[in-house]
Amino acid sequence: MSRRLMTLVTAAIVVAVSIPTHSKEGAIYPMKPIRLIVPSTAGSAPDLIARLLGEPLANALGQPVVIENKPGASGIIGLQTVASAVPDGYTLGVIAMPYIVTPALTAKMPYDTERDLAPITLLSWNYPILVVPAALPVHSVADLVARAKAKPGVLTYSSQGNGSPGHLGVELFKRQAGVNLTHIPYKGNPAAVAAALAGDVDMLIGGVGALSPHIKSGKLRALATVASQRIAAYPDLPTFVELGYPGVKFSDWQGIVAPAGTPADVIDRLQSAMAAILATSDTKQRLEAIGMESAGAGAQEFAAFIHGEIQQWSRVIREAGITAD
Repeated sequence: MSRRLMTLVTAAIVVAVSIPTHSKEGAIYPMKPIRLIVPSTAGSAPDLIARLLGEPLANALGQPVVIENKPGASGIIGLQTVASAVPDGYTLGVIAMPYIVTPALTAKMPYDTERDLAPITLLSWNYPILVVPAALPVHSVADLVARAKAKPGVLTYSSQGNGSPGHLGVELFKRQAGVNLTHIPYKGNPAAVAAALAGDVDMLIGGVGALSPHIKSGKLRALATVASQRIAAYPDLPTFVELGYPGVKFSDWQGIVAPAGTPADVIDRLQSAMAAILATSDTKQRLEAIGMESAGAGAQEFAAFIHGEIQQWSRVIREAGITAD
């Protein structure tokens, strides 16, 4: 395709996603600012993806996208805000792997993830990696397993909290490797990483974006990734599957939801705009810089994916006896 034709195609996409949507009631959407609720603190993966999406989405829709951080209760506070909002497309929320795990850990939920939230699109994937403090004399997963078997229950690992990707990832590893490791949960990713940097714990499974600066500085050593294949950020880093642990394979992810009952044409409008943004080379490069990959699944595909994730992680939590406390 010639450069001129490529330019014309790109322009056509921009025009297409910029055309206002008329709802069934006749109103033009959007006519006012859109709230994008992030159920976590600034600097978290959901927050990063929201801020990356916010400006181009505002440009595509012709209305401001106001990002609001509402952390607390493992995502419940933020997503309850979305679930209870008027289903008119003006309140959206970021959903991610940790938040679909929360119901399996919580006795009473104020909303039902599949009943009360309408999936719009799966935005991004990111693949956590296993690291150890540089001072620990462990240079491979085999070294780590040998050390853990020699000292059952002595080695510790930090996580972002009970039921977090870091916690569940190590639980999968423990079961596959037949080792006993002690979990030390922290409140959030920064504290979990800080514990590994200080040598207060022996290992951590965390996101590439948060860990890369410390790996590059030599303070942490990467041993493996839970991705199904090697990741672009660390092409020399083996997967657990390669190392003989086929069950240690998953991805963290982020997507956008609306309150259930949001008109289908509004969801289609939002999904189309987000898909066009995710398809640009600029967005892909910006995601890669923070250790993520663009996804772009549509509403129905995303709904089926969420259902599968809930089933999978509920089973892991039940079998491992993981609780919220």
